Amino acid sequence: MKPNEIKEALSNWKVLVRNYQKPDINKATWQVVNTFIPFLGICVLMYFSLDISYWLTLALGALNSFFMVRIFIIQHDCGHQSFLPSETANNIIGRVCAFFSFIPFRYWAKSHSFHHAHNAKLWEHQEIGDIWTMTVDEYRAASKGTKRWYRIYRSPLILFVIGPVYYLLVPSRLPLITMKGWTKERASIWRTNIYLVLVYAILGYIIGYGVMLKIFAPILVMFSIIAIWFFYVQHQHNPNYKMPKDKWDYLIAAIKGSTYYKLPKLMHWLTGNIGFHHIHHLNSKIPNYNLAKCHHENPVFDKIAVKLTFIESFKCAFHKLWDEEKQKMISFREFYRLEKMRSLA
Repeated sequence: MKPNEIKEALSNWKVLVRNYQKPDINKATWQVVNTFIPFLGICVLMYFSLDISYWLTLALGALNSFFMVRIFIIQHDCGHQSFLPSETANNIIGRVCAFFSFIPFRYWAKSHSFHHAHNAKLWEHQEIGDIWTMTVDEYRAASKGTKRWYRIYRSPLILFVIGPVYYLLVPSRLPLITMKGWTKERASIWRTNIYLVLVYAILGYIIGYGVMLKIFAPILVMFSIIAIWFFYVQHQHNPNYKMPKDKWDYLIAAIKGSTYYKLPKLMHWLTGNIGFHHIHHLNSKIPNYNLAKCHHENPVFDKIAVKLTFIESFKCAFHKLWDEEKQKMISFREFYRLEKMRSLA
């Protein structure tokens, strides 16, 4: 659907989403219960499974990584101050979630809000809360060294395996954002690190550091991979929208610059409905437990959303460069084929 058609279809979008942005204490409480209790219960099962088979432990860890995703989505909503009506309650629960996700609450929340404000803007602080994406023209003009590094960065092994773990160990542990106005957030990341060391030092002392590592390392690794994959396919899809700041439009960026990741209901539940990413970017104040409702009760969203099934989403792994002329993501193979045609013209 063209941008002007989207604007016409959603001329009253603020009215459509208004009723869904009110936090519900009962829904939020139930989500905390049905997320943390299974997570902790599976951790206990993982502990006892160590005496049976570590393969069983890893299988349980794979399941528990999805409950970690749910914990992180609660943290995510608390960062948006959308999970509960109380700012204090959001901050407390968000910080508790950070002990499990290993992602600093306050620091990450601000960087994520920055992402929302700059989503789909070309050349606008991609280093903060986003995935490095070069345009065709940028890549063409880049040095051989930059091209080589970019190809390494965009390789599946780096982007979807090593990168997610690196994100937990470095950007989530060090205050690398040095912009003005981040003083409190930079201080908060150090406090989070200190608290994490203390909590897990005590836990390791109780159950054994090796045991703790065998239980929590697989969960964190698989959680980080799932989280990065979801973030990637929800912004590196086709058709897409990316524009310079002077031509950027908030509404179009939310609808075309994000996807409706159409998954089975169980997968939406396990991932905190983050697949309804177009709704989330349209209004980040809508709590995750209302995203699906907002989408399904307003058929217009199903008509205009960029739908992406699980099978289709694997195509996104080949998307490497943004072609401004064609307004789409292309692969390196497509780029070099176009370059060959360009040289012959």
